[in-house]
Amino acid sequence: MIVALLNQKGGVGKTTLATHLAGELAAAGARVTVIDADPQGSALDWSQRRTENGLPRLFGVIGLPRETLHVEVPDIARGADHVVIDGPPRVTALARSAILAADLVLIPVQPSPYDVWASAEIVALFGEAKLFKPYLRAAFVVNRRIVGTIIGRDVRGALPEGLPALGADIHQRVVFAESVATGRLARELEPGGTAAQEIAACTAEIMRGVP
Repeated sequence: MIVALLNQKGGVGKTTLATHLAGELAAAGARVTVIDADPQGSALDWSQRRTENGLPRLFGVIGLPRETLHVEVPDIARGADHVVIDGPPRVTALARSAILAADLVLIPVQPSPYDVWASAEIVALFGEAKLFKPYLRAAFVVNRRIVGTIIGRDVRGALPEGLPALGADIHQRVVFAESVATGRLARELEPGGTAAQEIAACTAEIMRGVP
């Protein structure tokens, strides 16, 4: 499966979700490649921190912020069970290419009106791509949800119509910030912890198939 994580708005946690999804799949024995299609190179930075800390490689990370992504990804996918694309933070030709390369588009949204409004452009791009790839699927992922807030509870009702949202939410937790700083995953920092359980639930839902 080729999964692309995209949103028009930066800072929604795309890279953290991409690396954790890849790590969860790799822990299950799959061969996984992460493609860093964000010109900022955050996934590559995370991988470098992991190497600097002497940690074993869980999956390969390739920097490929090019508009020919949809042409190049199929060759990369032949050597992996799953490919996870960490997409750019803006709607560009590169974002379109990432969508065309994918089997599944995940749109991370924080429980914020600005995040919800910004996601509409990615939804529109998905609709365009689906004309060329009828089997293409997409879903929202509620990320960085803060427990107990009203907007956290109501975010699903505010999402654009036409696409499902995963049932598994990812909450805002300190362990995710630590994972960025150390090149580790939540399952390594707090094995069996709540954050690791949320990532596992999210990954399992994705692998069961998004409607």
